[in-house]
Amino acid sequence: MKICAQCKMRYPNEATYCFVEGAELSPLPDPRIGTMLAGRYVIEDVIGEGGMATVYGAVHKLTGRPVAIKIMNPMLATDVVVRERFRREAKNAQKLAHPNIIDIFDQGDTEDGTAYIVMERLNGESLAEVVARGPMDVDRAITLMSQIARALARAHDLEIIHRDLKPENVFICKREDSEVAKLLDFGIAKSRFDSRLTNQGELFGTPQYMAPERITGKDPGAASDLYALGVVFFEMLTGELPFNAPDIATFFVKHMSEPPPHVRLKNPKVPEELDGLIIALLAKDPKERPVDAHRVYQDLTGLMEVRAIPPAPETVEEPEFVSDDEPATLANAGVDSWNKRTRVFEEMLRRAYGSRGRAPRELTDVLDKVNYVVDRLATLRSEGMEDQFKMEEIDQRGREGRLTRGAAVDSLGVDLSRSREVVRDLQNRVKSTADETATAATAYHATQKDILHWEGRSAGMEPYSDLADAYRAAATAVDAWLVARKRELATQRELAAAERASTDIDFQIRELRQGLGTHQSEMEKEREQTEDKLKRIGNETMALEQQLMELTSNFTQPLRAMPMLEPLFKELESLAAA
Repeated sequence: MKICAQCKMRYPNEATYCFVEGAELSPLPDPRIGTMLAGRYVIEDVIGEGGMATVYGAVHKLTGRPVAIKIMNPMLATDVVVRERFRREAKNAQKLAHPNIIDIFDQGDTEDGTAYIVMERLNGESLAEVVARGPMDVDRAITLMSQIARALARAHDLEIIHRDLKPENVFICKREDSEVAKLLDFGIAKSRFDSRLTNQGELFGTPQYMAPERITGKDPGAASDLYALGVVFFEMLTGELPFNAPDIATFFVKHMSEPPPHVRLKNPKVPEELDGLIIALLAKDPKERPVDAHRVYQDLTGLMEVRAIPPAPETVEEPEFVSDDEPATLANAGVDSWNKRTRVFEEMLRRAYGSRGRAPRELTDVLDKVNYVVDRLATLRSEGMEDQFKMEEIDQRGREGRLTRGAAVDSLGVDLSRSREVVRDLQNRVKSTADETATAATAYHATQKDILHWEGRSAGMEPYSDLADAYRAAATAVDAWLVARKRELATQRELAAAERASTDIDFQIRELRQGLGTHQSEMEKEREQTEDKLKRIGNETMALEQQLMELTSNFTQPLRAMPMLEPLFKELESLAAA
């Protein structure tokens, strides 16, 4: 792809000069810029680069919606495991459908077999950029924390463990009067339903945020994400990590053995309740952390109420994407612009030759071909818009289905969280009452020594008051043992009932997950046929547009030297800039 340095119009590689300016064309630095992906996404610029992928700013050709497209590094395209992780990033995030998780619109492979993901284009900055400037305002931090916890709760409800939660993977979107946290990058997320992509004990993630159990090679669970959440929260409030080390090995040692410092020691403005929550999240034993992300969210919202912080919205309106002025690419110019250009071309012939009939045949033939191609473009655009509306309708139904089921999962997830709290409390009480029973039994058995002693002295032939005291002590000990045992059995029954209730809620959530999977499959099947047609239309459109470039360049070349046509070339320039 080439570009005119003056009018910024883009041309195919075969073109040599701009038909508007007559200027020589220069190649674009990235060959994907100006090309069309999947027959509908026109790539405009590079907005981010990494070792695994490049992220491009693009626009949907038919709807004009700005998007971001993440295209895998072609060098990794043949790596089956990397491709699967890339695919999983799209599948996982799309399934979650949550206002605090990045929205995935589309995915597929480029013509050269490189995987890509189309996602919403966000306006703002990463949380990493925010914390790099130092500790955040406490109320602002709490608001964003609640949104991150809510996003994590949705992922965990659908049995997806992020495994790489860190500030770089949280994006803070700017709204007119608020901020919205978006959880990103599910590329190494682990779903219960995915086949294993790693060997047992293989580590993926960032050492500074890695839970102790992950370091020892155990399969990551939801609790490992909660630990990382604690590290992120610590960093948001202090601008520092809870542990600092010169190398990865030392980080691992500290995560596994060193107690985390209290946030209030570094930031006295942090309320004690929040300090306690972060310490709980950073517990070495997963069982000592909050039961789940719902519990974290509830604690944070409770803190927001106490501090009179406005609650985060339950839903987020479709983001207002911000993009630069639309570049004057042929793909973006549209049929209307080409109709205007053809009228200018007709006027060029009239001014140069008095009338179209007196113009050279080769020029009128070219102009006839231009008109034919523009008409064909109009037909394709009309067909494409119909299919795009159908695609949008399928996508809308798919999103609504995901949101509806997600909301139901979220509601049940809150109930399950409360149920888990009850079960955990009862498990602790069962252990406590079992200890009490054991202590009472030990006390009773101790009374047997006195009974045996005094029975031996009397040999059943002489009554002793000491023997009576021993019997009474034993009776008292039996009574205490009986009370303790009844309390233990009652607590066990409560625990069994609570576990049944928790299992029942978990079953309902599993049914919803299964329904979500079925819904996703149905939507994908509906999408395939329309998607293929759109791709065919898009490819034909791109070919016709390149043909138009060649035709118009051939048409204007012999006319450029005519002084009387200078105003019309200026008009073409204004059309290119419009």
